[in-house]
Amino acid sequence: MAIKTGEQYVARIRESRPHVWLKGERIDGGLTEHPAFSGLVRTQAELYDMQADDRYRARMTYEAPDTGEPAGLSFLPPRTRRDLVRRREMMSLWAGRHHGFLGRSPDYMNTAIMAFGATAGLFAREYPRWADNAKRYYAYCRDRDVTLSHAFVQPPAARLSSFLKTLEIPAAARVERRTEDGIVVSGAFLMTTQGATAEELLVFPVPLPHLSAEENPYAFVFAVPNNVPGLRFVCRENWATDGSRYDYPLSSRFDEMDTLAIFDQVLVPEERIFLLGDPFMVNAWLEHSRFHTHVSHQILARIVAKTEFAFGTLEQMVDSFGLAGYSHVVEKAAEAIAMAEALKAMLLAAEAGAVRDRFGLLAPNPDILYSANFLYPRLYPRIVEILQLIGAGSLIMIPGEKDFDSENGALLETYLKGEKTDARRKVALLRLAWEMSAGPFGGRQTLYERFFFGDSTRVASRLYQNYSLKERYRDRVKAFLDSDDDVPPLTE
Repeated sequence: MAIKTGEQYVARIRESRPHVWLKGERIDGGLTEHPAFSGLVRTQAELYDMQADDRYRARMTYEAPDTGEPAGLSFLPPRTRRDLVRRREMMSLWAGRHHGFLGRSPDYMNTAIMAFGATAGLFAREYPRWADNAKRYYAYCRDRDVTLSHAFVQPPAARLSSFLKTLEIPAAARVERRTEDGIVVSGAFLMTTQGATAEELLVFPVPLPHLSAEENPYAFVFAVPNNVPGLRFVCRENWATDGSRYDYPLSSRFDEMDTLAIFDQVLVPEERIFLLGDPFMVNAWLEHSRFHTHVSHQILARIVAKTEFAFGTLEQMVDSFGLAGYSHVVEKAAEAIAMAEALKAMLLAAEAGAVRDRFGLLAPNPDILYSANFLYPRLYPRIVEILQLIGAGSLIMIPGEKDFDSENGALLETYLKGEKTDARRKVALLRLAWEMSAGPFGGRQTLYERFFFGDSTRVASRLYQNYSLKERYRDRVKAFLDSDDDVPPLTE
Protein backbone atom coordinates (compact mmCIF):
# COMPACT_ATOMS: atom_id res chain seq x y z
CA MET A 1 0.00 0.00 0.00
CA ALA A 2 1.00 3.66 -0.07
CA ILE A 3 -0.07 7.10 1.10
CA LYS A 4 -3.76 7.30 1.80
CA THR A 5 -6.24 9.89 0.64
CA GLY A 6 -8.61 11.87 2.77
CA GLU A 7 -11.44 9.59 1.73
CA GLN A 8 -9.49 6.54 2.91
CA TYR A 9 -8.72 8.23 6.23
CA VAL A 10 -12.40 9.04 6.79
CA ALA A 11 -13.39 5.48 5.87
CA ARG A 12 -10.93 3.96 8.34
CA ILE A 13 -12.10 6.20 11.18
CA ARG A 14 -15.76 5.53 10.33
CA GLU A 15 -15.19 1.78 10.34
CA SER A 16 -13.05 1.58 13.48
CA ARG A 17 -15.88 2.41 15.94
CA PRO A 18 -13.80 2.80 19.11
CA HIS A 19 -15.44 2.78 22.55
CA VAL A 20 -15.96 6.53 23.14
CA TRP A 21 -17.83 8.40 25.89
CA LEU A 22 -18.80 12.08 25.70
CA LYS A 23 -20.82 13.99 28.29
CA GLY A 24 -21.66 10.81 30.16
CA GLU A 25 -23.05 8.97 27.14
CA ARG A 26 -21.49 6.40 24.88
CA ILE A 27 -21.28 7.43 21.24
CA ASP A 28 -23.02 4.86 19.09
CA GLY A 29 -21.89 4.45 15.52
CA GLY A 30 -19.00 6.06 13.68
CA LEU A 31 -17.34 9.31 14.65
CA THR A 32 -16.94 10.95 11.25
CA GLU A 33 -20.40 12.57 11.26
CA HIS A 34 -20.59 13.31 14.97
CA PRO A 35 -20.49 17.10 15.51
CA ALA A 36 -17.74 16.79 18.15
CA PHE A 37 -15.39 15.11 15.65
CA SER A 38 -16.57 15.82 12.10
CA GLY A 39 -14.78 19.16 11.70
CA LEU A 40 -11.43 17.73 12.78
CA VAL A 41 -11.90 14.64 10.61
CA ARG A 42 -12.57 16.84 7.57
CA THR A 43 -9.48 18.92 8.32
CA GLN A 44 -7.24 15.87 8.62
CA ALA A 45 -8.75 14.44 5.46
CA GLU A 46 -7.61 17.63 3.71
CA LEU A 47 -4.08 17.02 4.98
CA TYR A 48 -4.03 13.53 3.53
CA ASP A 49 -5.45 14.78 0.24
CA MET A 50 -2.58 17.26 0.00
CA GLN A 51 0.08 14.56 -0.15
CA ALA A 52 -1.83 12.80 -2.95
CA ASP A 53 -2.28 16.06 -4.88
CA ASP A 54 0.04 16.43 -7.89
CA ARG A 55 0.83 19.99 -6.77
CA TYR A 56 2.34 18.77 -3.50
CA ARG A 57 3.18 15.11 -3.98
CA ALA A 58 6.87 15.56 -4.81
CA ARG A 59 7.34 17.79 -1.76
CA MET A 60 5.38 15.59 0.64
CA THR A 61 6.33 12.00 -0.21
CA TYR A 62 9.34 9.78 -0.83
CA GLU A 63 9.80 6.26 -2.17
CA ALA A 64 9.49 3.68 0.59
CA PRO A 65 12.54 1.38 0.46
CA ASP A 66 10.62 -1.86 0.98
CA THR A 67 7.75 -1.33 -1.46
CA GLY A 68 8.79 1.41 -3.87
CA GLU A 69 5.47 3.09 -3.18
CA PRO A 70 5.17 6.74 -2.12
CA ALA A 71 5.27 7.25 1.66
CA GLY A 72 4.71 10.38 3.74
CA LEU A 73 7.94 12.34 4.19
CA SER A 74 7.41 12.56 7.93
CA PHE A 75 8.21 8.84 8.04
CA LEU A 76 11.62 9.44 6.38
CA PRO A 77 14.62 8.77 8.67
CA PRO A 78 16.84 11.85 8.12
CA ARG A 79 20.37 10.85 7.15
CA THR A 80 21.39 14.02 5.32
CA ARG A 81 20.71 17.74 5.74
CA ARG A 82 18.65 17.54 2.57
CA ASP A 83 16.45 14.98 4.34
CA LEU A 84 15.94 17.42 7.21
CA VAL A 85 15.03 20.22 4.81
CA ARG A 86 12.59 17.99 2.92
CA ARG A 87 10.97 16.90 6.17
CA ARG A 88 10.64 20.50 7.35
CA GLU A 89 9.17 21.66 4.04
CA MET A 90 6.60 18.86 4.16
CA MET A 91 5.70 19.52 7.79
CA SER A 92 5.43 23.24 7.08
CA LEU A 93 2.98 22.57 4.25
CA TRP A 94 0.71 20.68 6.63
CA ALA A 95 1.19 23.26 9.39
CA GLY A 96 0.29 25.98 6.92
CA ARG A 97 -3.00 24.22 6.25
CA HIS A 98 -4.00 23.83 9.92
CA HIS A 99 -2.14 27.03 10.98
CA GLY A 100 -0.37 25.23 13.81
CA PHE A 101 -3.52 24.48 15.79
CA LEU A 102 -3.26 20.68 15.48
CA GLY A 103 -0.77 19.55 18.08
CA ARG A 104 -1.35 15.96 16.99
CA SER A 105 -1.39 16.37 13.24
CA PRO A 106 -0.26 13.04 11.74
CA ASP A 107 3.34 14.14 11.12
CA TYR A 108 3.95 14.41 14.89
CA MET A 109 3.47 10.71 15.58
CA ASN A 110 4.89 9.72 12.18
CA THR A 111 8.10 11.39 13.34
CA ALA A 112 7.94 9.66 16.72
CA ILE A 113 7.45 6.18 15.26
CA MET A 114 10.27 6.86 12.79
CA ALA A 115 12.63 7.72 15.64
CA PHE A 116 11.69 4.63 17.61
CA GLY A 117 11.77 2.27 14.64
CA ALA A 118 15.13 3.51 13.39
CA THR A 119 16.77 3.03 16.81
CA ALA A 120 15.31 -0.31 17.89
CA GLY A 121 18.75 -1.81 17.32
CA LEU A 122 19.61 -0.36 20.72
CA PHE A 123 18.21 -3.50 22.36
CA ALA A 124 18.44 -5.99 19.48
CA ARG A 125 21.07 -8.07 21.27
CA GLU A 126 19.19 -8.34 24.58
CA TYR A 127 15.68 -8.49 23.15
CA PRO A 128 15.86 -9.42 19.45
CA ARG A 129 12.15 -10.31 19.25
CA TRP A 130 11.02 -6.95 20.63
CA ALA A 131 13.47 -5.05 18.39
CA ASP A 132 12.17 -6.87 15.31
CA ASN A 133 8.60 -6.05 16.35
CA ALA A 134 9.46 -2.34 16.61
CA LYS A 135 11.12 -2.27 13.19
CA ARG A 136 8.24 -4.12 11.55
CA TYR A 137 5.69 -1.84 13.20
CA TYR A 138 7.43 1.25 11.87
CA ALA A 139 7.35 -0.22 8.36
CA TYR A 140 3.69 -1.17 8.83
CA CYS A 141 2.73 2.38 9.82
CA ARG A 142 4.78 3.89 7.00
CA ASP A 143 3.47 1.60 4.28
CA ARG A 144 -0.17 1.87 5.37
CA ASP A 145 0.07 5.57 6.25
CA VAL A 146 -1.39 4.79 9.68
CA THR A 147 -2.75 7.67 11.75
CA LEU A 148 -1.29 7.41 15.26
CA SER A 149 -1.83 8.88 18.69
CA HIS A 150 0.06 8.11 21.88
CA ALA A 151 -0.48 7.38 25.56
CA PHE A 152 2.50 8.50 27.61
CA VAL A 153 1.27 10.33 30.72
CA GLN A 154 -0.49 8.59 33.61
CA PRO A 155 -2.88 10.31 36.04
CA PRO A 156 -1.45 11.64 39.33
CA ALA A 157 -3.05 8.76 41.21
CA ALA A 158 -0.75 6.38 39.33
CA ARG A 159 2.37 8.45 39.90
CA LEU A 160 1.69 8.47 43.66
CA SER A 161 2.54 4.77 43.56
CA SER A 162 6.22 5.51 44.05
CA PHE A 163 5.49 7.01 47.50
CA LEU A 164 3.48 4.09 48.79
CA LYS A 165 4.78 1.08 50.68
CA THR A 166 3.15 -1.26 48.23
CA LEU A 167 3.28 -0.50 44.52
CA GLU A 168 0.55 -2.96 43.57
CA ILE A 169 -2.25 -0.43 43.22
CA PRO A 170 -4.90 -0.40 40.49
CA ALA A 171 -4.26 3.24 39.53
CA ALA A 172 -0.88 2.50 37.92
CA ALA A 173 -0.85 1.14 34.36
CA ARG A 174 0.60 -2.31 34.58
CA VAL A 175 0.92 -5.72 32.99
CA GLU A 176 -1.65 -7.88 34.78
CA ARG A 177 -0.42 -11.17 33.39
CA ARG A 178 1.18 -12.89 30.45
CA THR A 179 -0.73 -15.27 28.20
CA GLU A 180 0.14 -17.46 25.23
CA ASP A 181 -1.00 -14.66 22.93
CA GLY A 182 0.65 -11.66 24.62
CA ILE A 183 0.14 -9.55 27.72
CA VAL A 184 -2.95 -8.25 29.52
CA VAL A 185 -2.72 -4.58 30.50
CA SER A 186 -4.85 -2.33 32.74
CA GLY A 187 -4.45 1.36 33.58
CA ALA A 188 -5.26 4.83 32.31
CA PHE A 189 -3.50 7.63 30.43
CA LEU A 190 -4.22 11.34 30.44
CA MET A 191 -4.22 13.64 27.44
CA THR A 192 -4.48 11.00 24.75
CA THR A 193 -5.17 13.69 22.19
CA GLN A 194 -6.93 12.40 19.08
CA GLY A 195 -7.05 8.91 20.54
CA ALA A 196 -10.56 8.49 19.15
CA THR A 197 -9.74 9.83 15.67
CA ALA A 198 -6.51 7.89 15.18
CA GLU A 199 -6.20 4.30 13.99
CA GLU A 200 -3.50 3.16 16.40
CA LEU A 201 -2.21 4.07 19.84
CA LEU A 202 1.46 3.90 20.87
CA VAL A 203 1.71 3.29 24.64
CA PHE A 204 5.08 4.35 26.09
CA PRO A 205 4.86 5.42 29.77
CA VAL A 206 7.80 6.29 31.99
CA PRO A 207 8.21 3.15 34.14
CA LEU A 208 7.30 3.37 37.81
CA PRO A 209 9.68 1.77 40.33
CA HIS A 210 9.11 -1.81 41.41
CA LEU A 211 10.56 -3.44 44.51
CA SER A 212 10.48 -7.02 43.30
CA ALA A 213 13.51 -8.62 41.67
CA GLU A 214 11.21 -9.92 38.95
CA GLU A 215 10.54 -7.98 35.77
CA ASN A 216 8.87 -4.62 36.34
CA PRO A 217 5.13 -4.78 35.47
CA TYR A 218 5.14 -1.00 34.97
CA ALA A 219 7.80 -1.10 32.23
CA PHE A 220 6.45 -1.71 28.74
CA VAL A 221 6.09 -0.24 25.26
CA PHE A 222 3.44 -1.47 22.84
CA ALA A 223 0.89 -0.42 20.24
CA VAL A 224 -2.76 -1.36 19.75
CA PRO A 225 -5.62 -0.32 17.46
CA ASN A 226 -7.87 2.28 19.02
CA ASN A 227 -10.79 -0.17 18.92
CA VAL A 228 -9.09 -3.05 20.75
CA PRO A 229 -11.50 -4.75 23.22
CA GLY A 230 -11.20 -3.34 26.74
CA LEU A 231 -10.00 0.13 25.65
CA ARG A 232 -12.35 3.07 26.14
CA PHE A 233 -11.94 6.83 25.69
CA VAL A 234 -13.60 9.33 28.03
CA CYS A 235 -13.69 12.72 26.31
CA ARG A 236 -13.41 16.19 27.75
CA GLU A 237 -16.09 18.73 26.86
CA ASN A 238 -16.00 19.62 23.19
CA TRP A 239 -16.33 23.03 21.57
CA ALA A 240 -17.20 22.12 18.01
CA THR A 241 -20.85 21.05 18.27
CA ASP A 242 -22.39 24.23 16.81
CA GLY A 243 -20.92 23.65 13.38
CA SER A 244 -20.96 27.30 12.30
CA ARG A 245 -17.61 28.20 10.78
CA TYR A 246 -18.53 31.88 10.96
CA ASP A 247 -19.20 31.79 14.72
CA TYR A 248 -16.44 29.30 15.53
CA PRO A 249 -13.81 29.53 12.78
CA LEU A 250 -11.16 27.61 14.74
CA SER A 251 -12.94 25.04 16.90
CA SER A 252 -15.22 24.00 14.02
CA ARG A 253 -12.11 22.91 12.13
CA PHE A 254 -9.35 22.20 14.64
CA ASP A 255 -10.81 21.03 17.97
CA GLU A 256 -8.67 17.98 18.71
CA MET A 257 -10.46 15.88 21.28
CA ASP A 258 -8.39 15.10 24.38
CA THR A 259 -9.32 11.84 26.05
CA LEU A 260 -8.64 9.74 29.11
CA ALA A 261 -7.67 6.37 27.61
CA ILE A 262 -8.67 3.57 29.99
CA PHE A 263 -7.28 0.07 29.51
CA ASP A 264 -9.36 -2.61 31.24
CA GLN A 265 -7.80 -6.05 30.80
CA VAL A 266 -6.64 -5.23 27.26
CA LEU A 267 -4.88 -8.08 25.47
CA VAL A 268 -1.80 -6.81 23.63
CA PRO A 269 -0.69 -9.33 20.96
CA GLU A 270 2.88 -10.61 21.09
CA GLU A 271 3.81 -8.94 17.80
CA ARG A 272 2.74 -5.51 19.12
CA ILE A 273 5.06 -5.61 22.16
CA PHE A 274 8.28 -3.59 21.74
CA LEU A 275 9.75 -3.76 25.26
CA LEU A 276 8.64 -5.46 28.42
CA GLY A 277 9.76 -5.61 32.04
CA ASP A 278 13.07 -3.73 31.72
CA PRO A 279 12.72 -0.13 32.99
CA PHE A 280 16.35 0.70 32.24
CA MET A 281 15.94 -0.18 28.58
CA VAL A 282 12.58 1.60 28.28
CA ASN A 283 14.19 4.81 29.55
CA ALA A 284 17.30 4.27 27.42
CA TRP A 285 15.21 3.87 24.26
CA LEU A 286 13.34 7.09 24.94
CA GLU A 287 16.67 8.89 25.38
CA HIS A 288 18.75 7.33 22.61
CA SER A 289 15.98 7.47 20.03
CA ARG A 290 16.20 11.25 20.37
CA PHE A 291 12.44 11.27 20.41
CA HIS A 292 12.32 14.75 21.96
CA THR A 293 14.77 16.11 19.40
CA HIS A 294 13.07 14.74 16.30
CA VAL A 295 9.54 15.67 17.33
CA SER A 296 10.77 19.10 18.44
CA HIS A 297 11.74 19.70 14.81
CA GLN A 298 8.14 19.01 13.81
CA ILE A 299 6.84 21.10 16.70
CA LEU A 300 8.97 24.10 15.77
CA ALA A 301 7.71 23.96 12.18
CA ARG A 302 4.18 23.89 13.58
CA ILE A 303 4.56 26.78 16.03
CA VAL A 304 6.20 28.93 13.36
CA ALA A 305 2.99 28.56 11.34
CA LYS A 306 0.90 29.25 14.44
CA THR A 307 2.83 32.39 15.34
CA GLU A 308 2.62 33.68 11.78
CA PHE A 309 -1.14 33.12 11.80
CA ALA A 310 -1.50 34.89 15.13
CA PHE A 311 0.46 37.86 13.80
CA GLY A 312 -1.66 37.82 10.62
CA THR A 313 -4.79 38.03 12.76
CA LEU A 314 -3.28 40.89 14.75
CA GLU A 315 -2.22 42.74 11.60
CA GLN A 316 -5.66 42.27 10.06
CA MET A 317 -7.14 43.88 13.18
CA VAL A 318 -4.67 46.76 13.04
CA ASP A 319 -5.43 47.40 9.38
CA SER A 320 -9.21 46.89 9.50
CA PHE A 321 -9.70 49.01 12.62
CA GLY A 322 -7.32 51.80 11.61
CA LEU A 323 -4.91 51.30 14.51
CA ALA A 324 -1.56 51.66 12.71
CA GLY A 325 -1.20 55.24 13.91
CA TYR A 326 -1.09 54.26 17.58
CA SER A 327 2.46 53.74 18.81
CA HIS A 328 1.49 51.34 21.59
CA VAL A 329 -0.27 49.14 19.04
CA VAL A 330 2.71 49.20 16.69
CA GLU A 331 5.00 48.21 19.55
CA LYS A 332 2.86 45.17 20.32
CA ALA A 333 2.69 44.20 16.65
CA ALA A 334 6.48 44.49 16.40
CA GLU A 335 6.80 42.18 19.39
CA ALA A 336 4.77 39.53 17.57
CA ILE A 337 6.90 39.98 14.44
CA ALA A 338 10.08 39.45 16.46
CA MET A 339 8.66 36.24 17.93
CA ALA A 340 7.82 34.81 14.51
CA GLU A 341 11.17 35.71 12.98
CA ALA A 342 13.15 34.40 15.96
CA LEU A 343 11.35 31.05 15.78
CA LYS A 344 11.95 30.77 12.03
CA ALA A 345 15.63 31.51 12.56
CA MET A 346 15.83 28.82 15.24
CA LEU A 347 14.24 26.29 12.90
CA LEU A 348 16.82 26.92 10.18
CA ALA A 349 19.70 27.08 12.65
CA ALA A 350 18.70 23.74 14.18
CA GLU A 351 18.98 22.11 10.76
CA ALA A 352 22.28 23.83 9.96
CA GLY A 353 23.75 22.58 13.26
CA ALA A 354 22.43 19.02 12.97
CA VAL A 355 24.36 16.20 14.65
CA ARG A 356 24.64 12.53 13.67
CA ASP A 357 23.80 9.86 16.23
CA ARG A 358 25.09 6.32 16.68
CA PHE A 359 22.34 4.96 14.42
CA GLY A 360 23.27 7.15 11.47
CA LEU A 361 20.35 9.53 11.86
CA LEU A 362 20.92 13.25 11.52
CA ALA A 363 19.14 15.05 14.35
CA PRO A 364 18.53 18.81 14.30
CA ASN A 365 20.58 20.64 16.90
CA PRO A 366 18.97 19.82 20.28
CA ASP A 367 20.47 22.90 21.99
CA ILE A 368 18.37 25.11 19.73
CA LEU A 369 15.27 22.94 19.70
CA TYR A 370 15.17 22.54 23.48
CA SER A 371 15.65 26.30 23.79
CA ALA A 372 12.60 26.78 21.57
CA ASN A 373 10.67 24.30 23.72
CA PHE A 374 11.61 26.38 26.76
CA LEU A 375 10.69 29.72 25.17
CA TYR A 376 7.40 29.03 23.43
CA PRO A 377 5.35 28.26 26.56
CA ARG A 378 6.28 31.81 27.56
CA LEU A 379 5.85 33.40 24.14
CA TYR A 380 2.45 32.00 23.23
CA PRO A 381 0.58 33.37 26.27
CA ARG A 382 2.07 36.75 25.42
CA ILE A 383 0.74 36.49 21.86
CA VAL A 384 -2.68 35.73 23.33
CA GLU A 385 -2.36 38.72 25.66
CA ILE A 386 -1.48 41.02 22.75
CA LEU A 387 -4.59 39.88 20.86
CA GLN A 388 -6.67 40.61 23.95
CA LEU A 389 -5.12 44.04 24.43
CA ILE A 390 -5.64 45.04 20.80
CA GLY A 391 -9.15 43.61 20.57
CA ALA A 392 -10.09 45.01 24.00
CA GLY A 393 -13.82 45.32 24.66
CA SER A 394 -14.68 44.57 21.05
CA LEU A 395 -13.84 40.93 21.73
CA ILE A 396 -16.64 40.74 24.29
CA MET A 397 -19.62 42.13 22.42
CA ILE A 398 -19.60 40.04 19.26
CA PRO A 399 -22.91 38.89 17.74
CA GLY A 400 -23.22 35.68 15.76
CA GLU A 401 -24.11 34.60 12.26
CA LYS A 402 -27.81 34.23 13.10
CA ASP A 403 -27.91 37.80 14.41
CA PHE A 404 -26.85 39.13 11.01
CA ASP A 405 -29.51 36.97 9.34
CA SER A 406 -32.23 38.28 11.66
CA GLU A 407 -34.22 41.51 11.44
CA ASN A 408 -31.40 43.15 13.40
CA GLY A 409 -28.93 42.57 10.59
CA ALA A 410 -29.26 46.03 9.05
CA LEU A 411 -28.73 47.69 12.42
CA LEU A 412 -25.63 45.60 13.08
CA GLU A 413 -24.26 46.59 9.68
CA THR A 414 -24.71 50.24 10.63
CA TYR A 415 -23.28 50.23 14.13
CA LEU A 416 -20.57 47.57 13.96
CA LYS A 417 -18.83 48.38 10.71
CA GLY A 418 -15.09 49.00 10.70
CA GLU A 419 -12.97 51.72 9.18
CA LYS A 420 -12.09 49.57 6.15
CA THR A 421 -14.58 46.71 6.34
CA ASP A 422 -18.27 45.97 6.68
CA ALA A 423 -19.76 44.82 9.95
CA ARG A 424 -20.14 41.16 9.04
CA ARG A 425 -16.50 40.80 8.08
CA LYS A 426 -15.32 42.85 11.06
CA VAL A 427 -17.25 40.62 13.46
CA ALA A 428 -15.88 37.51 11.71
CA LEU A 429 -12.37 38.80 12.43
CA LEU A 430 -13.26 39.52 16.05
CA ARG A 431 -14.76 36.07 16.47
CA LEU A 432 -11.50 34.59 15.17
CA ALA A 433 -9.47 36.67 17.63
CA TRP A 434 -11.89 35.78 20.44
CA GLU A 435 -11.60 32.04 19.77
CA MET A 436 -7.84 32.34 19.73
CA SER A 437 -7.48 34.46 22.84
CA ALA A 438 -10.56 34.37 25.05
CA GLY A 439 -12.83 31.43 24.24
CA PRO A 440 -12.60 27.84 25.53
CA PHE A 441 -10.77 26.67 22.40
CA GLY A 442 -8.15 29.38 22.90
CA GLY A 443 -7.83 28.60 26.60
CA ARG A 444 -7.14 24.97 25.81
CA GLN A 445 -4.59 26.00 23.17
CA THR A 446 -2.75 28.18 25.68
CA LEU A 447 -2.61 25.39 28.26
CA TYR A 448 -1.56 22.93 25.58
CA GLU A 449 1.41 25.07 24.55
CA ARG A 450 2.36 25.75 28.19
CA PHE A 451 2.59 22.04 29.01
CA PHE A 452 3.28 20.42 25.64
CA PHE A 453 6.50 18.80 26.86
CA GLY A 454 5.67 18.79 30.56
CA ASP A 455 5.83 21.37 33.30
CA SER A 456 8.27 24.28 33.07
CA THR A 457 10.73 22.72 35.53
CA ARG A 458 10.99 19.53 33.47
CA VAL A 459 11.44 21.43 30.22
CA ALA A 460 14.09 23.64 31.81
CA SER A 461 15.92 20.62 33.19
CA ARG A 462 15.91 18.92 29.78
CA LEU A 463 17.48 22.01 28.23
CA TYR A 464 20.03 22.56 31.00
CA GLN A 465 21.11 18.93 31.42
CA ASN A 466 21.51 18.36 27.68
CA TYR A 467 23.00 21.72 26.72
CA SER A 468 26.27 20.92 24.94
CA LEU A 469 27.96 24.31 25.40
CA LYS A 470 27.82 24.67 29.19
CA GLU A 471 31.41 23.63 29.73
CA ARG A 472 32.74 25.73 26.86
CA TYR A 473 31.21 28.94 28.15
CA ARG A 474 32.10 28.15 31.75
CA ASP A 475 35.72 27.48 30.79
CA ARG A 476 35.84 30.71 28.81
CA VAL A 477 34.98 32.67 31.94
CA LYS A 478 37.38 30.61 34.01
CA ALA A 479 40.18 31.37 31.53
CA PHE A 480 39.30 35.06 31.69
CA LEU A 481 39.51 35.08 35.47
CA ASP A 482 42.76 33.10 35.51
CA SER A 483 44.50 35.13 32.81
CA ASP A 484 47.03 37.87 33.58
CA ASP A 485 46.63 39.30 30.10
CA ASP A 486 44.46 42.28 29.40
CA VAL A 487 42.72 40.37 26.59
CA PRO A 488 42.31 36.65 27.32
CA PRO A 489 42.57 34.27 24.36
CA LEU A 490 39.41 33.01 22.75
CA THR A 491 38.74 29.31 23.09
CA GLU A 492 37.14 27.21 20.41
